Amino acid sequence: MADINGRRVLELVKKTGNSVCADCNCQVTEYASYNIGVFLCTQCAGIHRALGTHISKIKHLRLDKWEESQVKHLEEVGNIVAKRKYEERVPVCYRRPSENDPQILREQWIRAKYQREEFIHAEKQRYTRGTMEGFLFKRSKVDDSCKQRRFVLSERENTLKYYVSNKKEPKAEIRILDMNVAFAPEKLKPPTSLQITYINQGSTRHIYVYHDDAEVIVEWYMAIRSAKLNLLQVAHPTQPEMELAQSLTQDFLKEGFLCKTGPKPSDGFKRRWFTLDGRKLMYHDQKLDPYPKGEIFIGHLSDGYSIHTGQPAGWKLKDVGFIFHVKTPSRSFVFSAERSDDRNEWIAALQMVISRPMSPQDSFCRSILVPKASKKRNSFLF
Repeated sequence: MADINGRRVLELVKKTGNSVCADCNCQVTEYASYNIGVFLCTQCAGIHRALGTHISKIKHLRLDKWEESQVKHLEEVGNIVAKRKYEERVPVCYRRPSENDPQILREQWIRAKYQREEFIHAEKQRYTRGTMEGFLFKRSKVDDSCKQRRFVLSERENTLKYYVSNKKEPKAEIRILDMNVAFAPEKLKPPTSLQITYINQGSTRHIYVYHDDAEVIVEWYMAIRSAKLNLLQVAHPTQPEMELAQSLTQDFLKEGFLCKTGPKPSDGFKRRWFTLDGRKLMYHDQKLDPYPKGEIFIGHLSDGYSIHTGQPAGWKLKDVGFIFHVKTPSRSFVFSAERSDDRNEWIAALQMVISRPMSPQDSFCRSILVPKASKKRNSFLF
């Protein structure tokens, strides 16, 4: 009977919806939660085990023995039916994690689905209320120290503010529509952290925050996304909701050290930390600098932007690493990577950006960065 039940389970995996993980859409399922009735990848199964058997009971599809009642429940439910129940009211603003997303996001998604049942009972979604207030640890601008700061999110005011001690006036007031939030970039510790990037007096400013509780930091992240979506819907009423949701927050397409020259072939290479944030290619002295030294807007290929291996025609730089350059309407920017695979990854990421159509938010970013770059053209920082 055990062998028969085992074969029945393996046949169930072949059914539509069961061959991919119910929680992250990984293409390989090795486990099942037999009381919930879903098929899972190895990593998501590990998170289910951490929930406790009172919530999710896990077995390996091939290595464990299966009882008749367990198989029958899997037959009755399966991934498609379970998703209809546990994901019935997932708000559009909520970031559904994939297998490649940070572990914290996947863990909190699973806890929200099965432990807290947030998507069955919408009233439990505190992050969709348009306001949030609480304390986060914020990294100092001048050193590695972190101090608690009170943060206040207000969709009505289109602001995220933070306060020092008991002062009545905020230390900073950030427009929600002007900011991006990257969830736990690899350079940040701990993994329960956010990098908030926004325009401040015509330049980009970075704020690094974290919270010890994973649920809290994810709530802040989703609250910002929810507020931004609602504000974008007011600003762009004819744009489909799902399209707006794609521009709420973006993890950085790529980060890492590169060397770059100035605007002339005679300028030497200098090592900088680069961050590709949407269409902004920013470079910094160090990974956690509060401000970039410079920002390059990466527009659409139809506007004269292109990416090339090697150096621009007429340049005769010494071979320093693996060179590539970005051509913009105003000038060419020349970079050097330490490895050929790193150069290829940068070229692929930049190529993806210039091939993507411009959004209204991209046009706003261009209106700020391009005029600023023009003013600095004769004294460009590098």
